[in-house]
Amino acid sequence: MRSLSAARIGVQVKALRMAADVSAGALAKASGISSSMLSRIERGLVSPSVETLERLAQGLHVPVSRFFSDQARRTDFCHVHAGQGVVVDRVGAVSDYRYELLGHLLSGNLFVEPYLVALLPGADPYVTFQHPGLKFLYFLSGEVTYRYGAKSVAVREGDSLLFDATALHGIEAIQTQPVSYLSVVFTLRE
Repeated sequence: MRSLSAARIGVQVKALRMAADVSAGALAKASGISSSMLSRIERGLVSPSVETLERLAQGLHVPVSRFFSDQARRTDFCHVHAGQGVVVDRVGAVSDYRYELLGHLLSGNLFVEPYLVALLPGADPYVTFQHPGLKFLYFLSGEVTYRYGAKSVAVREGDSLLFDATALHGIEAIQTQPVSYLSVVFTLRE
């Protein structure tokens, strides 16, 4: 009878090996274990020793802890085709700022909100955004002055910003339109 722990470790070893695009034979050789032992580990038929797990971790170039992460419960995957994101009417959204949600994940303790933001004609600067989490912005078009707390920076296509979103922030001035950017907010679920 297979142990549940051995089965979970086996699933992780095989998933990491496949993600690294390494054959079972190559991993066994790099780890200094037999191919048959690796096969039994991946099928959850044996409980590998700590030493064997350390060898496998070195062969896969990952920390040993990766074999114990509960990835089976975190299998969300989201694919949004070009132009098919959900246009979101955000509570408190600034007029003429269009938010297109580009994906979502339902599991885990990290909440991620990726948006394509486009400033429509008539959009005004707005510098009082403030919310929990970290924010990453990647500018796709336009030129703006972006304010973060007491700092102002000139931003244009190809530039990115990463910051703690608890400080006041936003577009202070619009120099060249159209303005569009990728906005990704990361917060921990409570």
